[in-house]
Amino acid sequence: MGLVWDLAFLAVGLVLLFIGGEGLVKGATSIAIRFGLSRLIVGLVIVGFGTSAPELLVSIQAALAGSPDIAIGNVVGSNIANILLILGVAAVIAPIANTDTSIRRDLVVMVAASLLIGALFLFGTIDRVMGIGLFAALGVYLVVSYGLERRRRKAVQVELREEAPGLAPLPAGLFVVAGIVMLVLGARFMVDGATGIARDLGISEAVIGLTIVAIGTSLPELATAIVAARKREAEVVLANVVGSNIFNILCILGITAIISPIPVADRFASVDGPIMIAVAAAAALYLYRVTIVGRGVGAALLLAYAGYVAVQNTV
Repeated sequence: MGLVWDLAFLAVGLVLLFIGGEGLVKGATSIAIRFGLSRLIVGLVIVGFGTSAPELLVSIQAALAGSPDIAIGNVVGSNIANILLILGVAAVIAPIANTDTSIRRDLVVMVAASLLIGALFLFGTIDRVMGIGLFAALGVYLVVSYGLERRRRKAVQVELREEAPGLAPLPAGLFVVAGIVMLVLGARFMVDGATGIARDLGISEAVIGLTIVAIGTSLPELATAIVAARKREAEVVLANVVGSNIFNILCILGITAIISPIPVADRFASVDGPIMIAVAAAAALYLYRVTIVGRGVGAALLLAYAGYVAVQNTV
């Protein structure tokens, strides 16, 4: 009977994820148009951070429940999945235009955050002081991003007025809130179902965190990216991935460590952390050089992710 319930959770979660992703993209793009914000900044803040809410809830719950490997594995695995799995799937669905040069600034922040957390892993514990530092870095990033966006708005104010209006502010906001709520609930259902099945099969907590929980909590990003790719909202796809990765490190690990210091298993310092850094650096270098992410690259990303998941039990 337990297996039946786990499968039911997976099915309900999947439905909620895709409905929520549709609502979030529709509401967020309408807000961007209505208030003269770039889709990039809305994708980074509203979509990227909103879809990372499941990671935040899962990591806090795991740390408080005495499962630090799941808390850290969730973040590290999600960041790897965001680039290899989510960007790969979106690119296979439709080539992704990379024409907004503003993303370069955020790619640098993503790589810097990855290097920072990789260094903190070497200490063996992410304590409260480190957590406060990570969260403060997020605050600085948001303030700088907002200031740069205000300057950009002044420069292109006339052009923005000519763009077709989206939803009115209230309906757009409701779409965003409802979308995020459904994404969080959907991810929670899927994580519960998948984790229950995995534990019955005797899979370790670190592997559960890096794969099943990481993929489960990344499903909001995946659902949002699929919807955005189908609608040719390239800025939302890229900002969703980059914003989520920044938020996962600076906010999720920051808040989790402030609430409860997180012991770091050796494998995160020696294997999975370096892999996360390498994937982030490779993605940044590639996106600096190209103006489109094609289907061939998307397929290569998916193959790389399949290989990463396949070797988990051997590490």
